[in-house]
Amino acid sequence: MSPPVAVASPSAAPNSTYALFILSLINLVNYLDRYIVTVALPHIQRDFQLDNTQAGLLGSFFMVVFMLASPISGFLGDRVPRRFLVAGGVLLWSLATGASGLASTFAALMVARACVGIGEAGYGAVAPSIISDLFPREQRTRVLSIFYIAIPVGAAAGYGLGGWLSNAYSWHVAFYVGGVPGIILAVMAFFMPEPQRGAMDGPEAQKKLPFLVGLKGLGRNPAFWWTTSGYTLMTFSIGGLAFWLPSFLVNERAMTLDRAGFLSGAVTALAGLTGTIAGGWLGDRMDQRMPGGGLRLSGVGLLLAAPLMVLAVRVSAHAPMFAIIFLAQFLIFLNSGPINAAIVNGVPPAFRAFAMGLNVLFIHMLGDALSPTVIGKLADVSSLAVAIQVNAIPVLLGGLALLMAGKAFRHVNA
Repeated sequence: MSPPVAVASPSAAPNSTYALFILSLINLVNYLDRYIVTVALPHIQRDFQLDNTQAGLLGSFFMVVFMLASPISGFLGDRVPRRFLVAGGVLLWSLATGASGLASTFAALMVARACVGIGEAGYGAVAPSIISDLFPREQRTRVLSIFYIAIPVGAAAGYGLGGWLSNAYSWHVAFYVGGVPGIILAVMAFFMPEPQRGAMDGPEAQKKLPFLVGLKGLGRNPAFWWTTSGYTLMTFSIGGLAFWLPSFLVNERAMTLDRAGFLSGAVTALAGLTGTIAGGWLGDRMDQRMPGGGLRLSGVGLLLAAPLMVLAVRVSAHAPMFAIIFLAQFLIFLNSGPINAAIVNGVPPAFRAFAMGLNVLFIHMLGDALSPTVIGKLADVSSLAVAIQVNAIPVLLGGLALLMAGKAFRHVNA
């Protein structure tokens, strides 16, 4: 399925910078709320007397709900005003984050995290399609990189804030505080501009597309499926690592929880910022040289990151260990802009939100919905260090899949 090509290169839409700013802030809070639970996990395990397998279910259950709700949100995002889905989703997940702090049983906490997943799905599937309609094609990798910079910054904030508040007060307080910013941003999202679908891709791209026609075309789009396969493998590995890294540092590297949270957050933020910015700039340049060039860049980054993940847990000294973790994360975060730009550029504008929602379904259903529990089970029968080393294999396979995606994207757009 070859995407429509604009006759002229339009300028960014009015108020596009404001919308990008709001959406990026929301994405930051999204990941802040998501990662508070990971650094608070040792306290939650202690209070509810959970083993590692049970604790992993907390992350997996959230992802199951999130991934199942995402295609529904994507379907709606191609048909109703998207800013309402964004605002409603942010409000729901922020209230549910605060409610997580009220949980007095593990079952109640699971229900609250499920509601967080529903709210995040209402936002995650449609935000990239809004951005793609606000900025021209040749700028999308860069602006999507700005949007995805919020992932490492939000994760770092979740690690740092969650670790500090859990240690100084309690994990309940960490959830209360995490829910506040999203309520404010939900109100601001109601006033974002609502761009016309396909506004940056020419008049032909603005036509409506019957759902079954779009679904049939997507099924015959090899670039989309190779990209989704590589993204899924990477998400499995990185989602599991992010969930268990603070626990690994506490249990097997003798760090205090607040120090583990701070250092994990600082390294993730720095690597994410530099890697995502570099990936956006290099991805646009690579795409100008050849269709699918950004995907090839992403594939090479994952191939180089895989052995570094193994090496990181074999190093006992803290300073070199975090240096290796930084380099591995930098190479992984190169792909944030290129992968998502390839998805929105490789499907018709009227089908982008659903394609993103379907992508979210697969990357989480076969990715980080499984990996926290799988890694927890491996850790129970061996150790977290062994589990993390095995977890580098999907990164390696994901790099190969993204190289195939780049080749398929080049063929589709020839």
